[in-house]
Amino acid sequence: MTSNSAFKSSPLRRLFCSLFITAAAIAAMAAIASSRATSQVHSPEQSAVTTKIAPWVMEHTANGQQAEFLVVLADQADVSGAAAFATKSEKGRYVRDALWNKSQASQGPILQLLRERGLEHRSYYIVNGILVKGGRDIAEMLAARTDVARVEGNPEIQNSLPQPVPAANASSQPGAPATIEPGITYTHAPDVWALGFNGQNIVVASADTGVRWTHNALKPHYRGWDGVTADHNFNWHDSIHTGGGSCGPDSPQPCDDFFHGSHTTGTAIGDDGGANQIGMAPGAKWIACRNMSVGVGTPARYIECMEFFLAPYPVGGDPSQGDPTKAPDVTINSWGCPTSEGCSVNTLQAAVEAQAAAGIMMVVAAGNAGPGCSTVIDPPSFYAASYTAGALNTGSDTIASFSSRGPATIDGSNRTKPDITAPGTGTRSASNSSDNAYTFADGTSMATPHIAGAMALLWSAIPSLQNQIDPSRAALNNAAVHIATNQCSSSGTPNNVFGWGRVDILAAVTSGSPTPTPTPTPGAITLTGRGKKIGGINTSRLSWSGATSANIDVNRDGVVIATVPNNGKYNDSTGTTGQATFVYKVCEAATQTCSNSVTVRFRP
Repeated sequence: MTSNSAFKSSPLRRLFCSLFITAAAIAAMAAIASSRATSQVHSPEQSAVTTKIAPWVMEHTANGQQAEFLVVLADQADVSGAAAFATKSEKGRYVRDALWNKSQASQGPILQLLRERGLEHRSYYIVNGILVKGGRDIAEMLAARTDVARVEGNPEIQNSLPQPVPAANASSQPGAPATIEPGITYTHAPDVWALGFNGQNIVVASADTGVRWTHNALKPHYRGWDGVTADHNFNWHDSIHTGGGSCGPDSPQPCDDFFHGSHTTGTAIGDDGGANQIGMAPGAKWIACRNMSVGVGTPARYIECMEFFLAPYPVGGDPSQGDPTKAPDVTINSWGCPTSEGCSVNTLQAAVEAQAAAGIMMVVAAGNAGPGCSTVIDPPSFYAASYTAGALNTGSDTIASFSSRGPATIDGSNRTKPDITAPGTGTRSASNSSDNAYTFADGTSMATPHIAGAMALLWSAIPSLQNQIDPSRAALNNAAVHIATNQCSSSGTPNNVFGWGRVDILAAVTSGSPTPTPTPTPGAITLTGRGKKIGGINTSRLSWSGATSANIDVNRDGVVIATVPNNGKYNDSTGTTGQATFVYKVCEAATQTCSNSVTVRFRP
């Protein structure tokens, strides 16, 4: 027995030893591979790639997932030259051509790559970016390119839109108003009508859930309706390409799948010619672009509508057919793109600034996250180029509890927001359920079209102000009923609760040439810059002197990339690694008082 056991144990020992040695060798090889992989992950080049990809993209491409993301190119057009032109048509043509030509010159190699790989994509020129659907490998491959600045997410955003108040719960029957709507009266719009100005020759655009174009209070004011036939070309675009609720995708005519867009458009321009005088500027015309499907938007949908407004094109057409002479004058933007849901802080900024450069007044809702301070947090509400509206309790000079407050801290600017306030509670306007349906709603969504309509009245009354963004904002600001408060780190006017106060369009129209909004008198700003590679990344080190404001806007290639404290220094990590050239200037925050331009060049 013992002898037989000894005989059997010898081969077993040899087998166990062999297995042990093999396992040890495999473990050693794995450790070496792991060490190499770790060193690769943490290499400067790989780290540079990872920092260019937004966290939302990393999360939604994990474990083999596919996601939509925006590939923003490093080479962006400079549209600052539009300021030298006097008219909207000249400004619009300059901006559209500068952006379009830049996209055509720079997107080719990436588009060819995407086509070769059979990847879904859509090109945009207003931000010089491309929407791509792919996995982590595609995101990393694109981020590794020197011509790509960043890869940002395209999350679906469920907007917290106001809900309509059913007729049974309303304080009065929506179908039978006794007077002009209280919010319209409180802004003194009827007094401006009495002077002969009702928004004539001005076009207001709705970026929203769509519009029921056949509504009795809206149809007569639609630019695509001549009283006999409808022509939706250049007047309507649908950025909803899948889904679309009751309207379906790619609707060939204006359609509202929720109610919100019809309601806001009605407050800006609506009037049925009878008892339903619901709008601020009934002499203005409207066009529209649907950027939400039953209240759900995405950054790409928002960008697509802003691109359409910059240069509208035919139904079923494409941006190459865009005509900037058909652009609207004012846009209503009662939506947001929360960073908490994956929107990047600056994804939409270039598109907003392009509209302003083209002379288009973009009026934006402050949001409904009050009463806390620093709750103006969703792009595009806190951008300097957005004219941001807070909400008053209609008929009073008290702020609505839900109205978001400043200062804007999410981008580090500490910017005063909102800019101005208007009635935003119990607002009665058009609904989407039928051609004679009306409903009530509360929100900064309702305040926003009051301001858009007021701007239409201002421009029809004072043509010299048309499409002049800064002077026009100053006109409304200076004429507003100033409401002081010491809440939210502010005092006097403007402040972080009411902005400049309650809009008074009669005062703005009758005051004549406006006095510019007071700003500190700056001295000459001198900027210097030099380039240095830090961790392999092209980094521009900027220094300035002579600025007097608390905050500074840093411009790279004509686009504001950061608003920072005025401490005289800023390091711009460009995200590029190879040969590159960037042009910088710095400006007093939210003004056109800027430094000299400085060019920073990097070698390969």
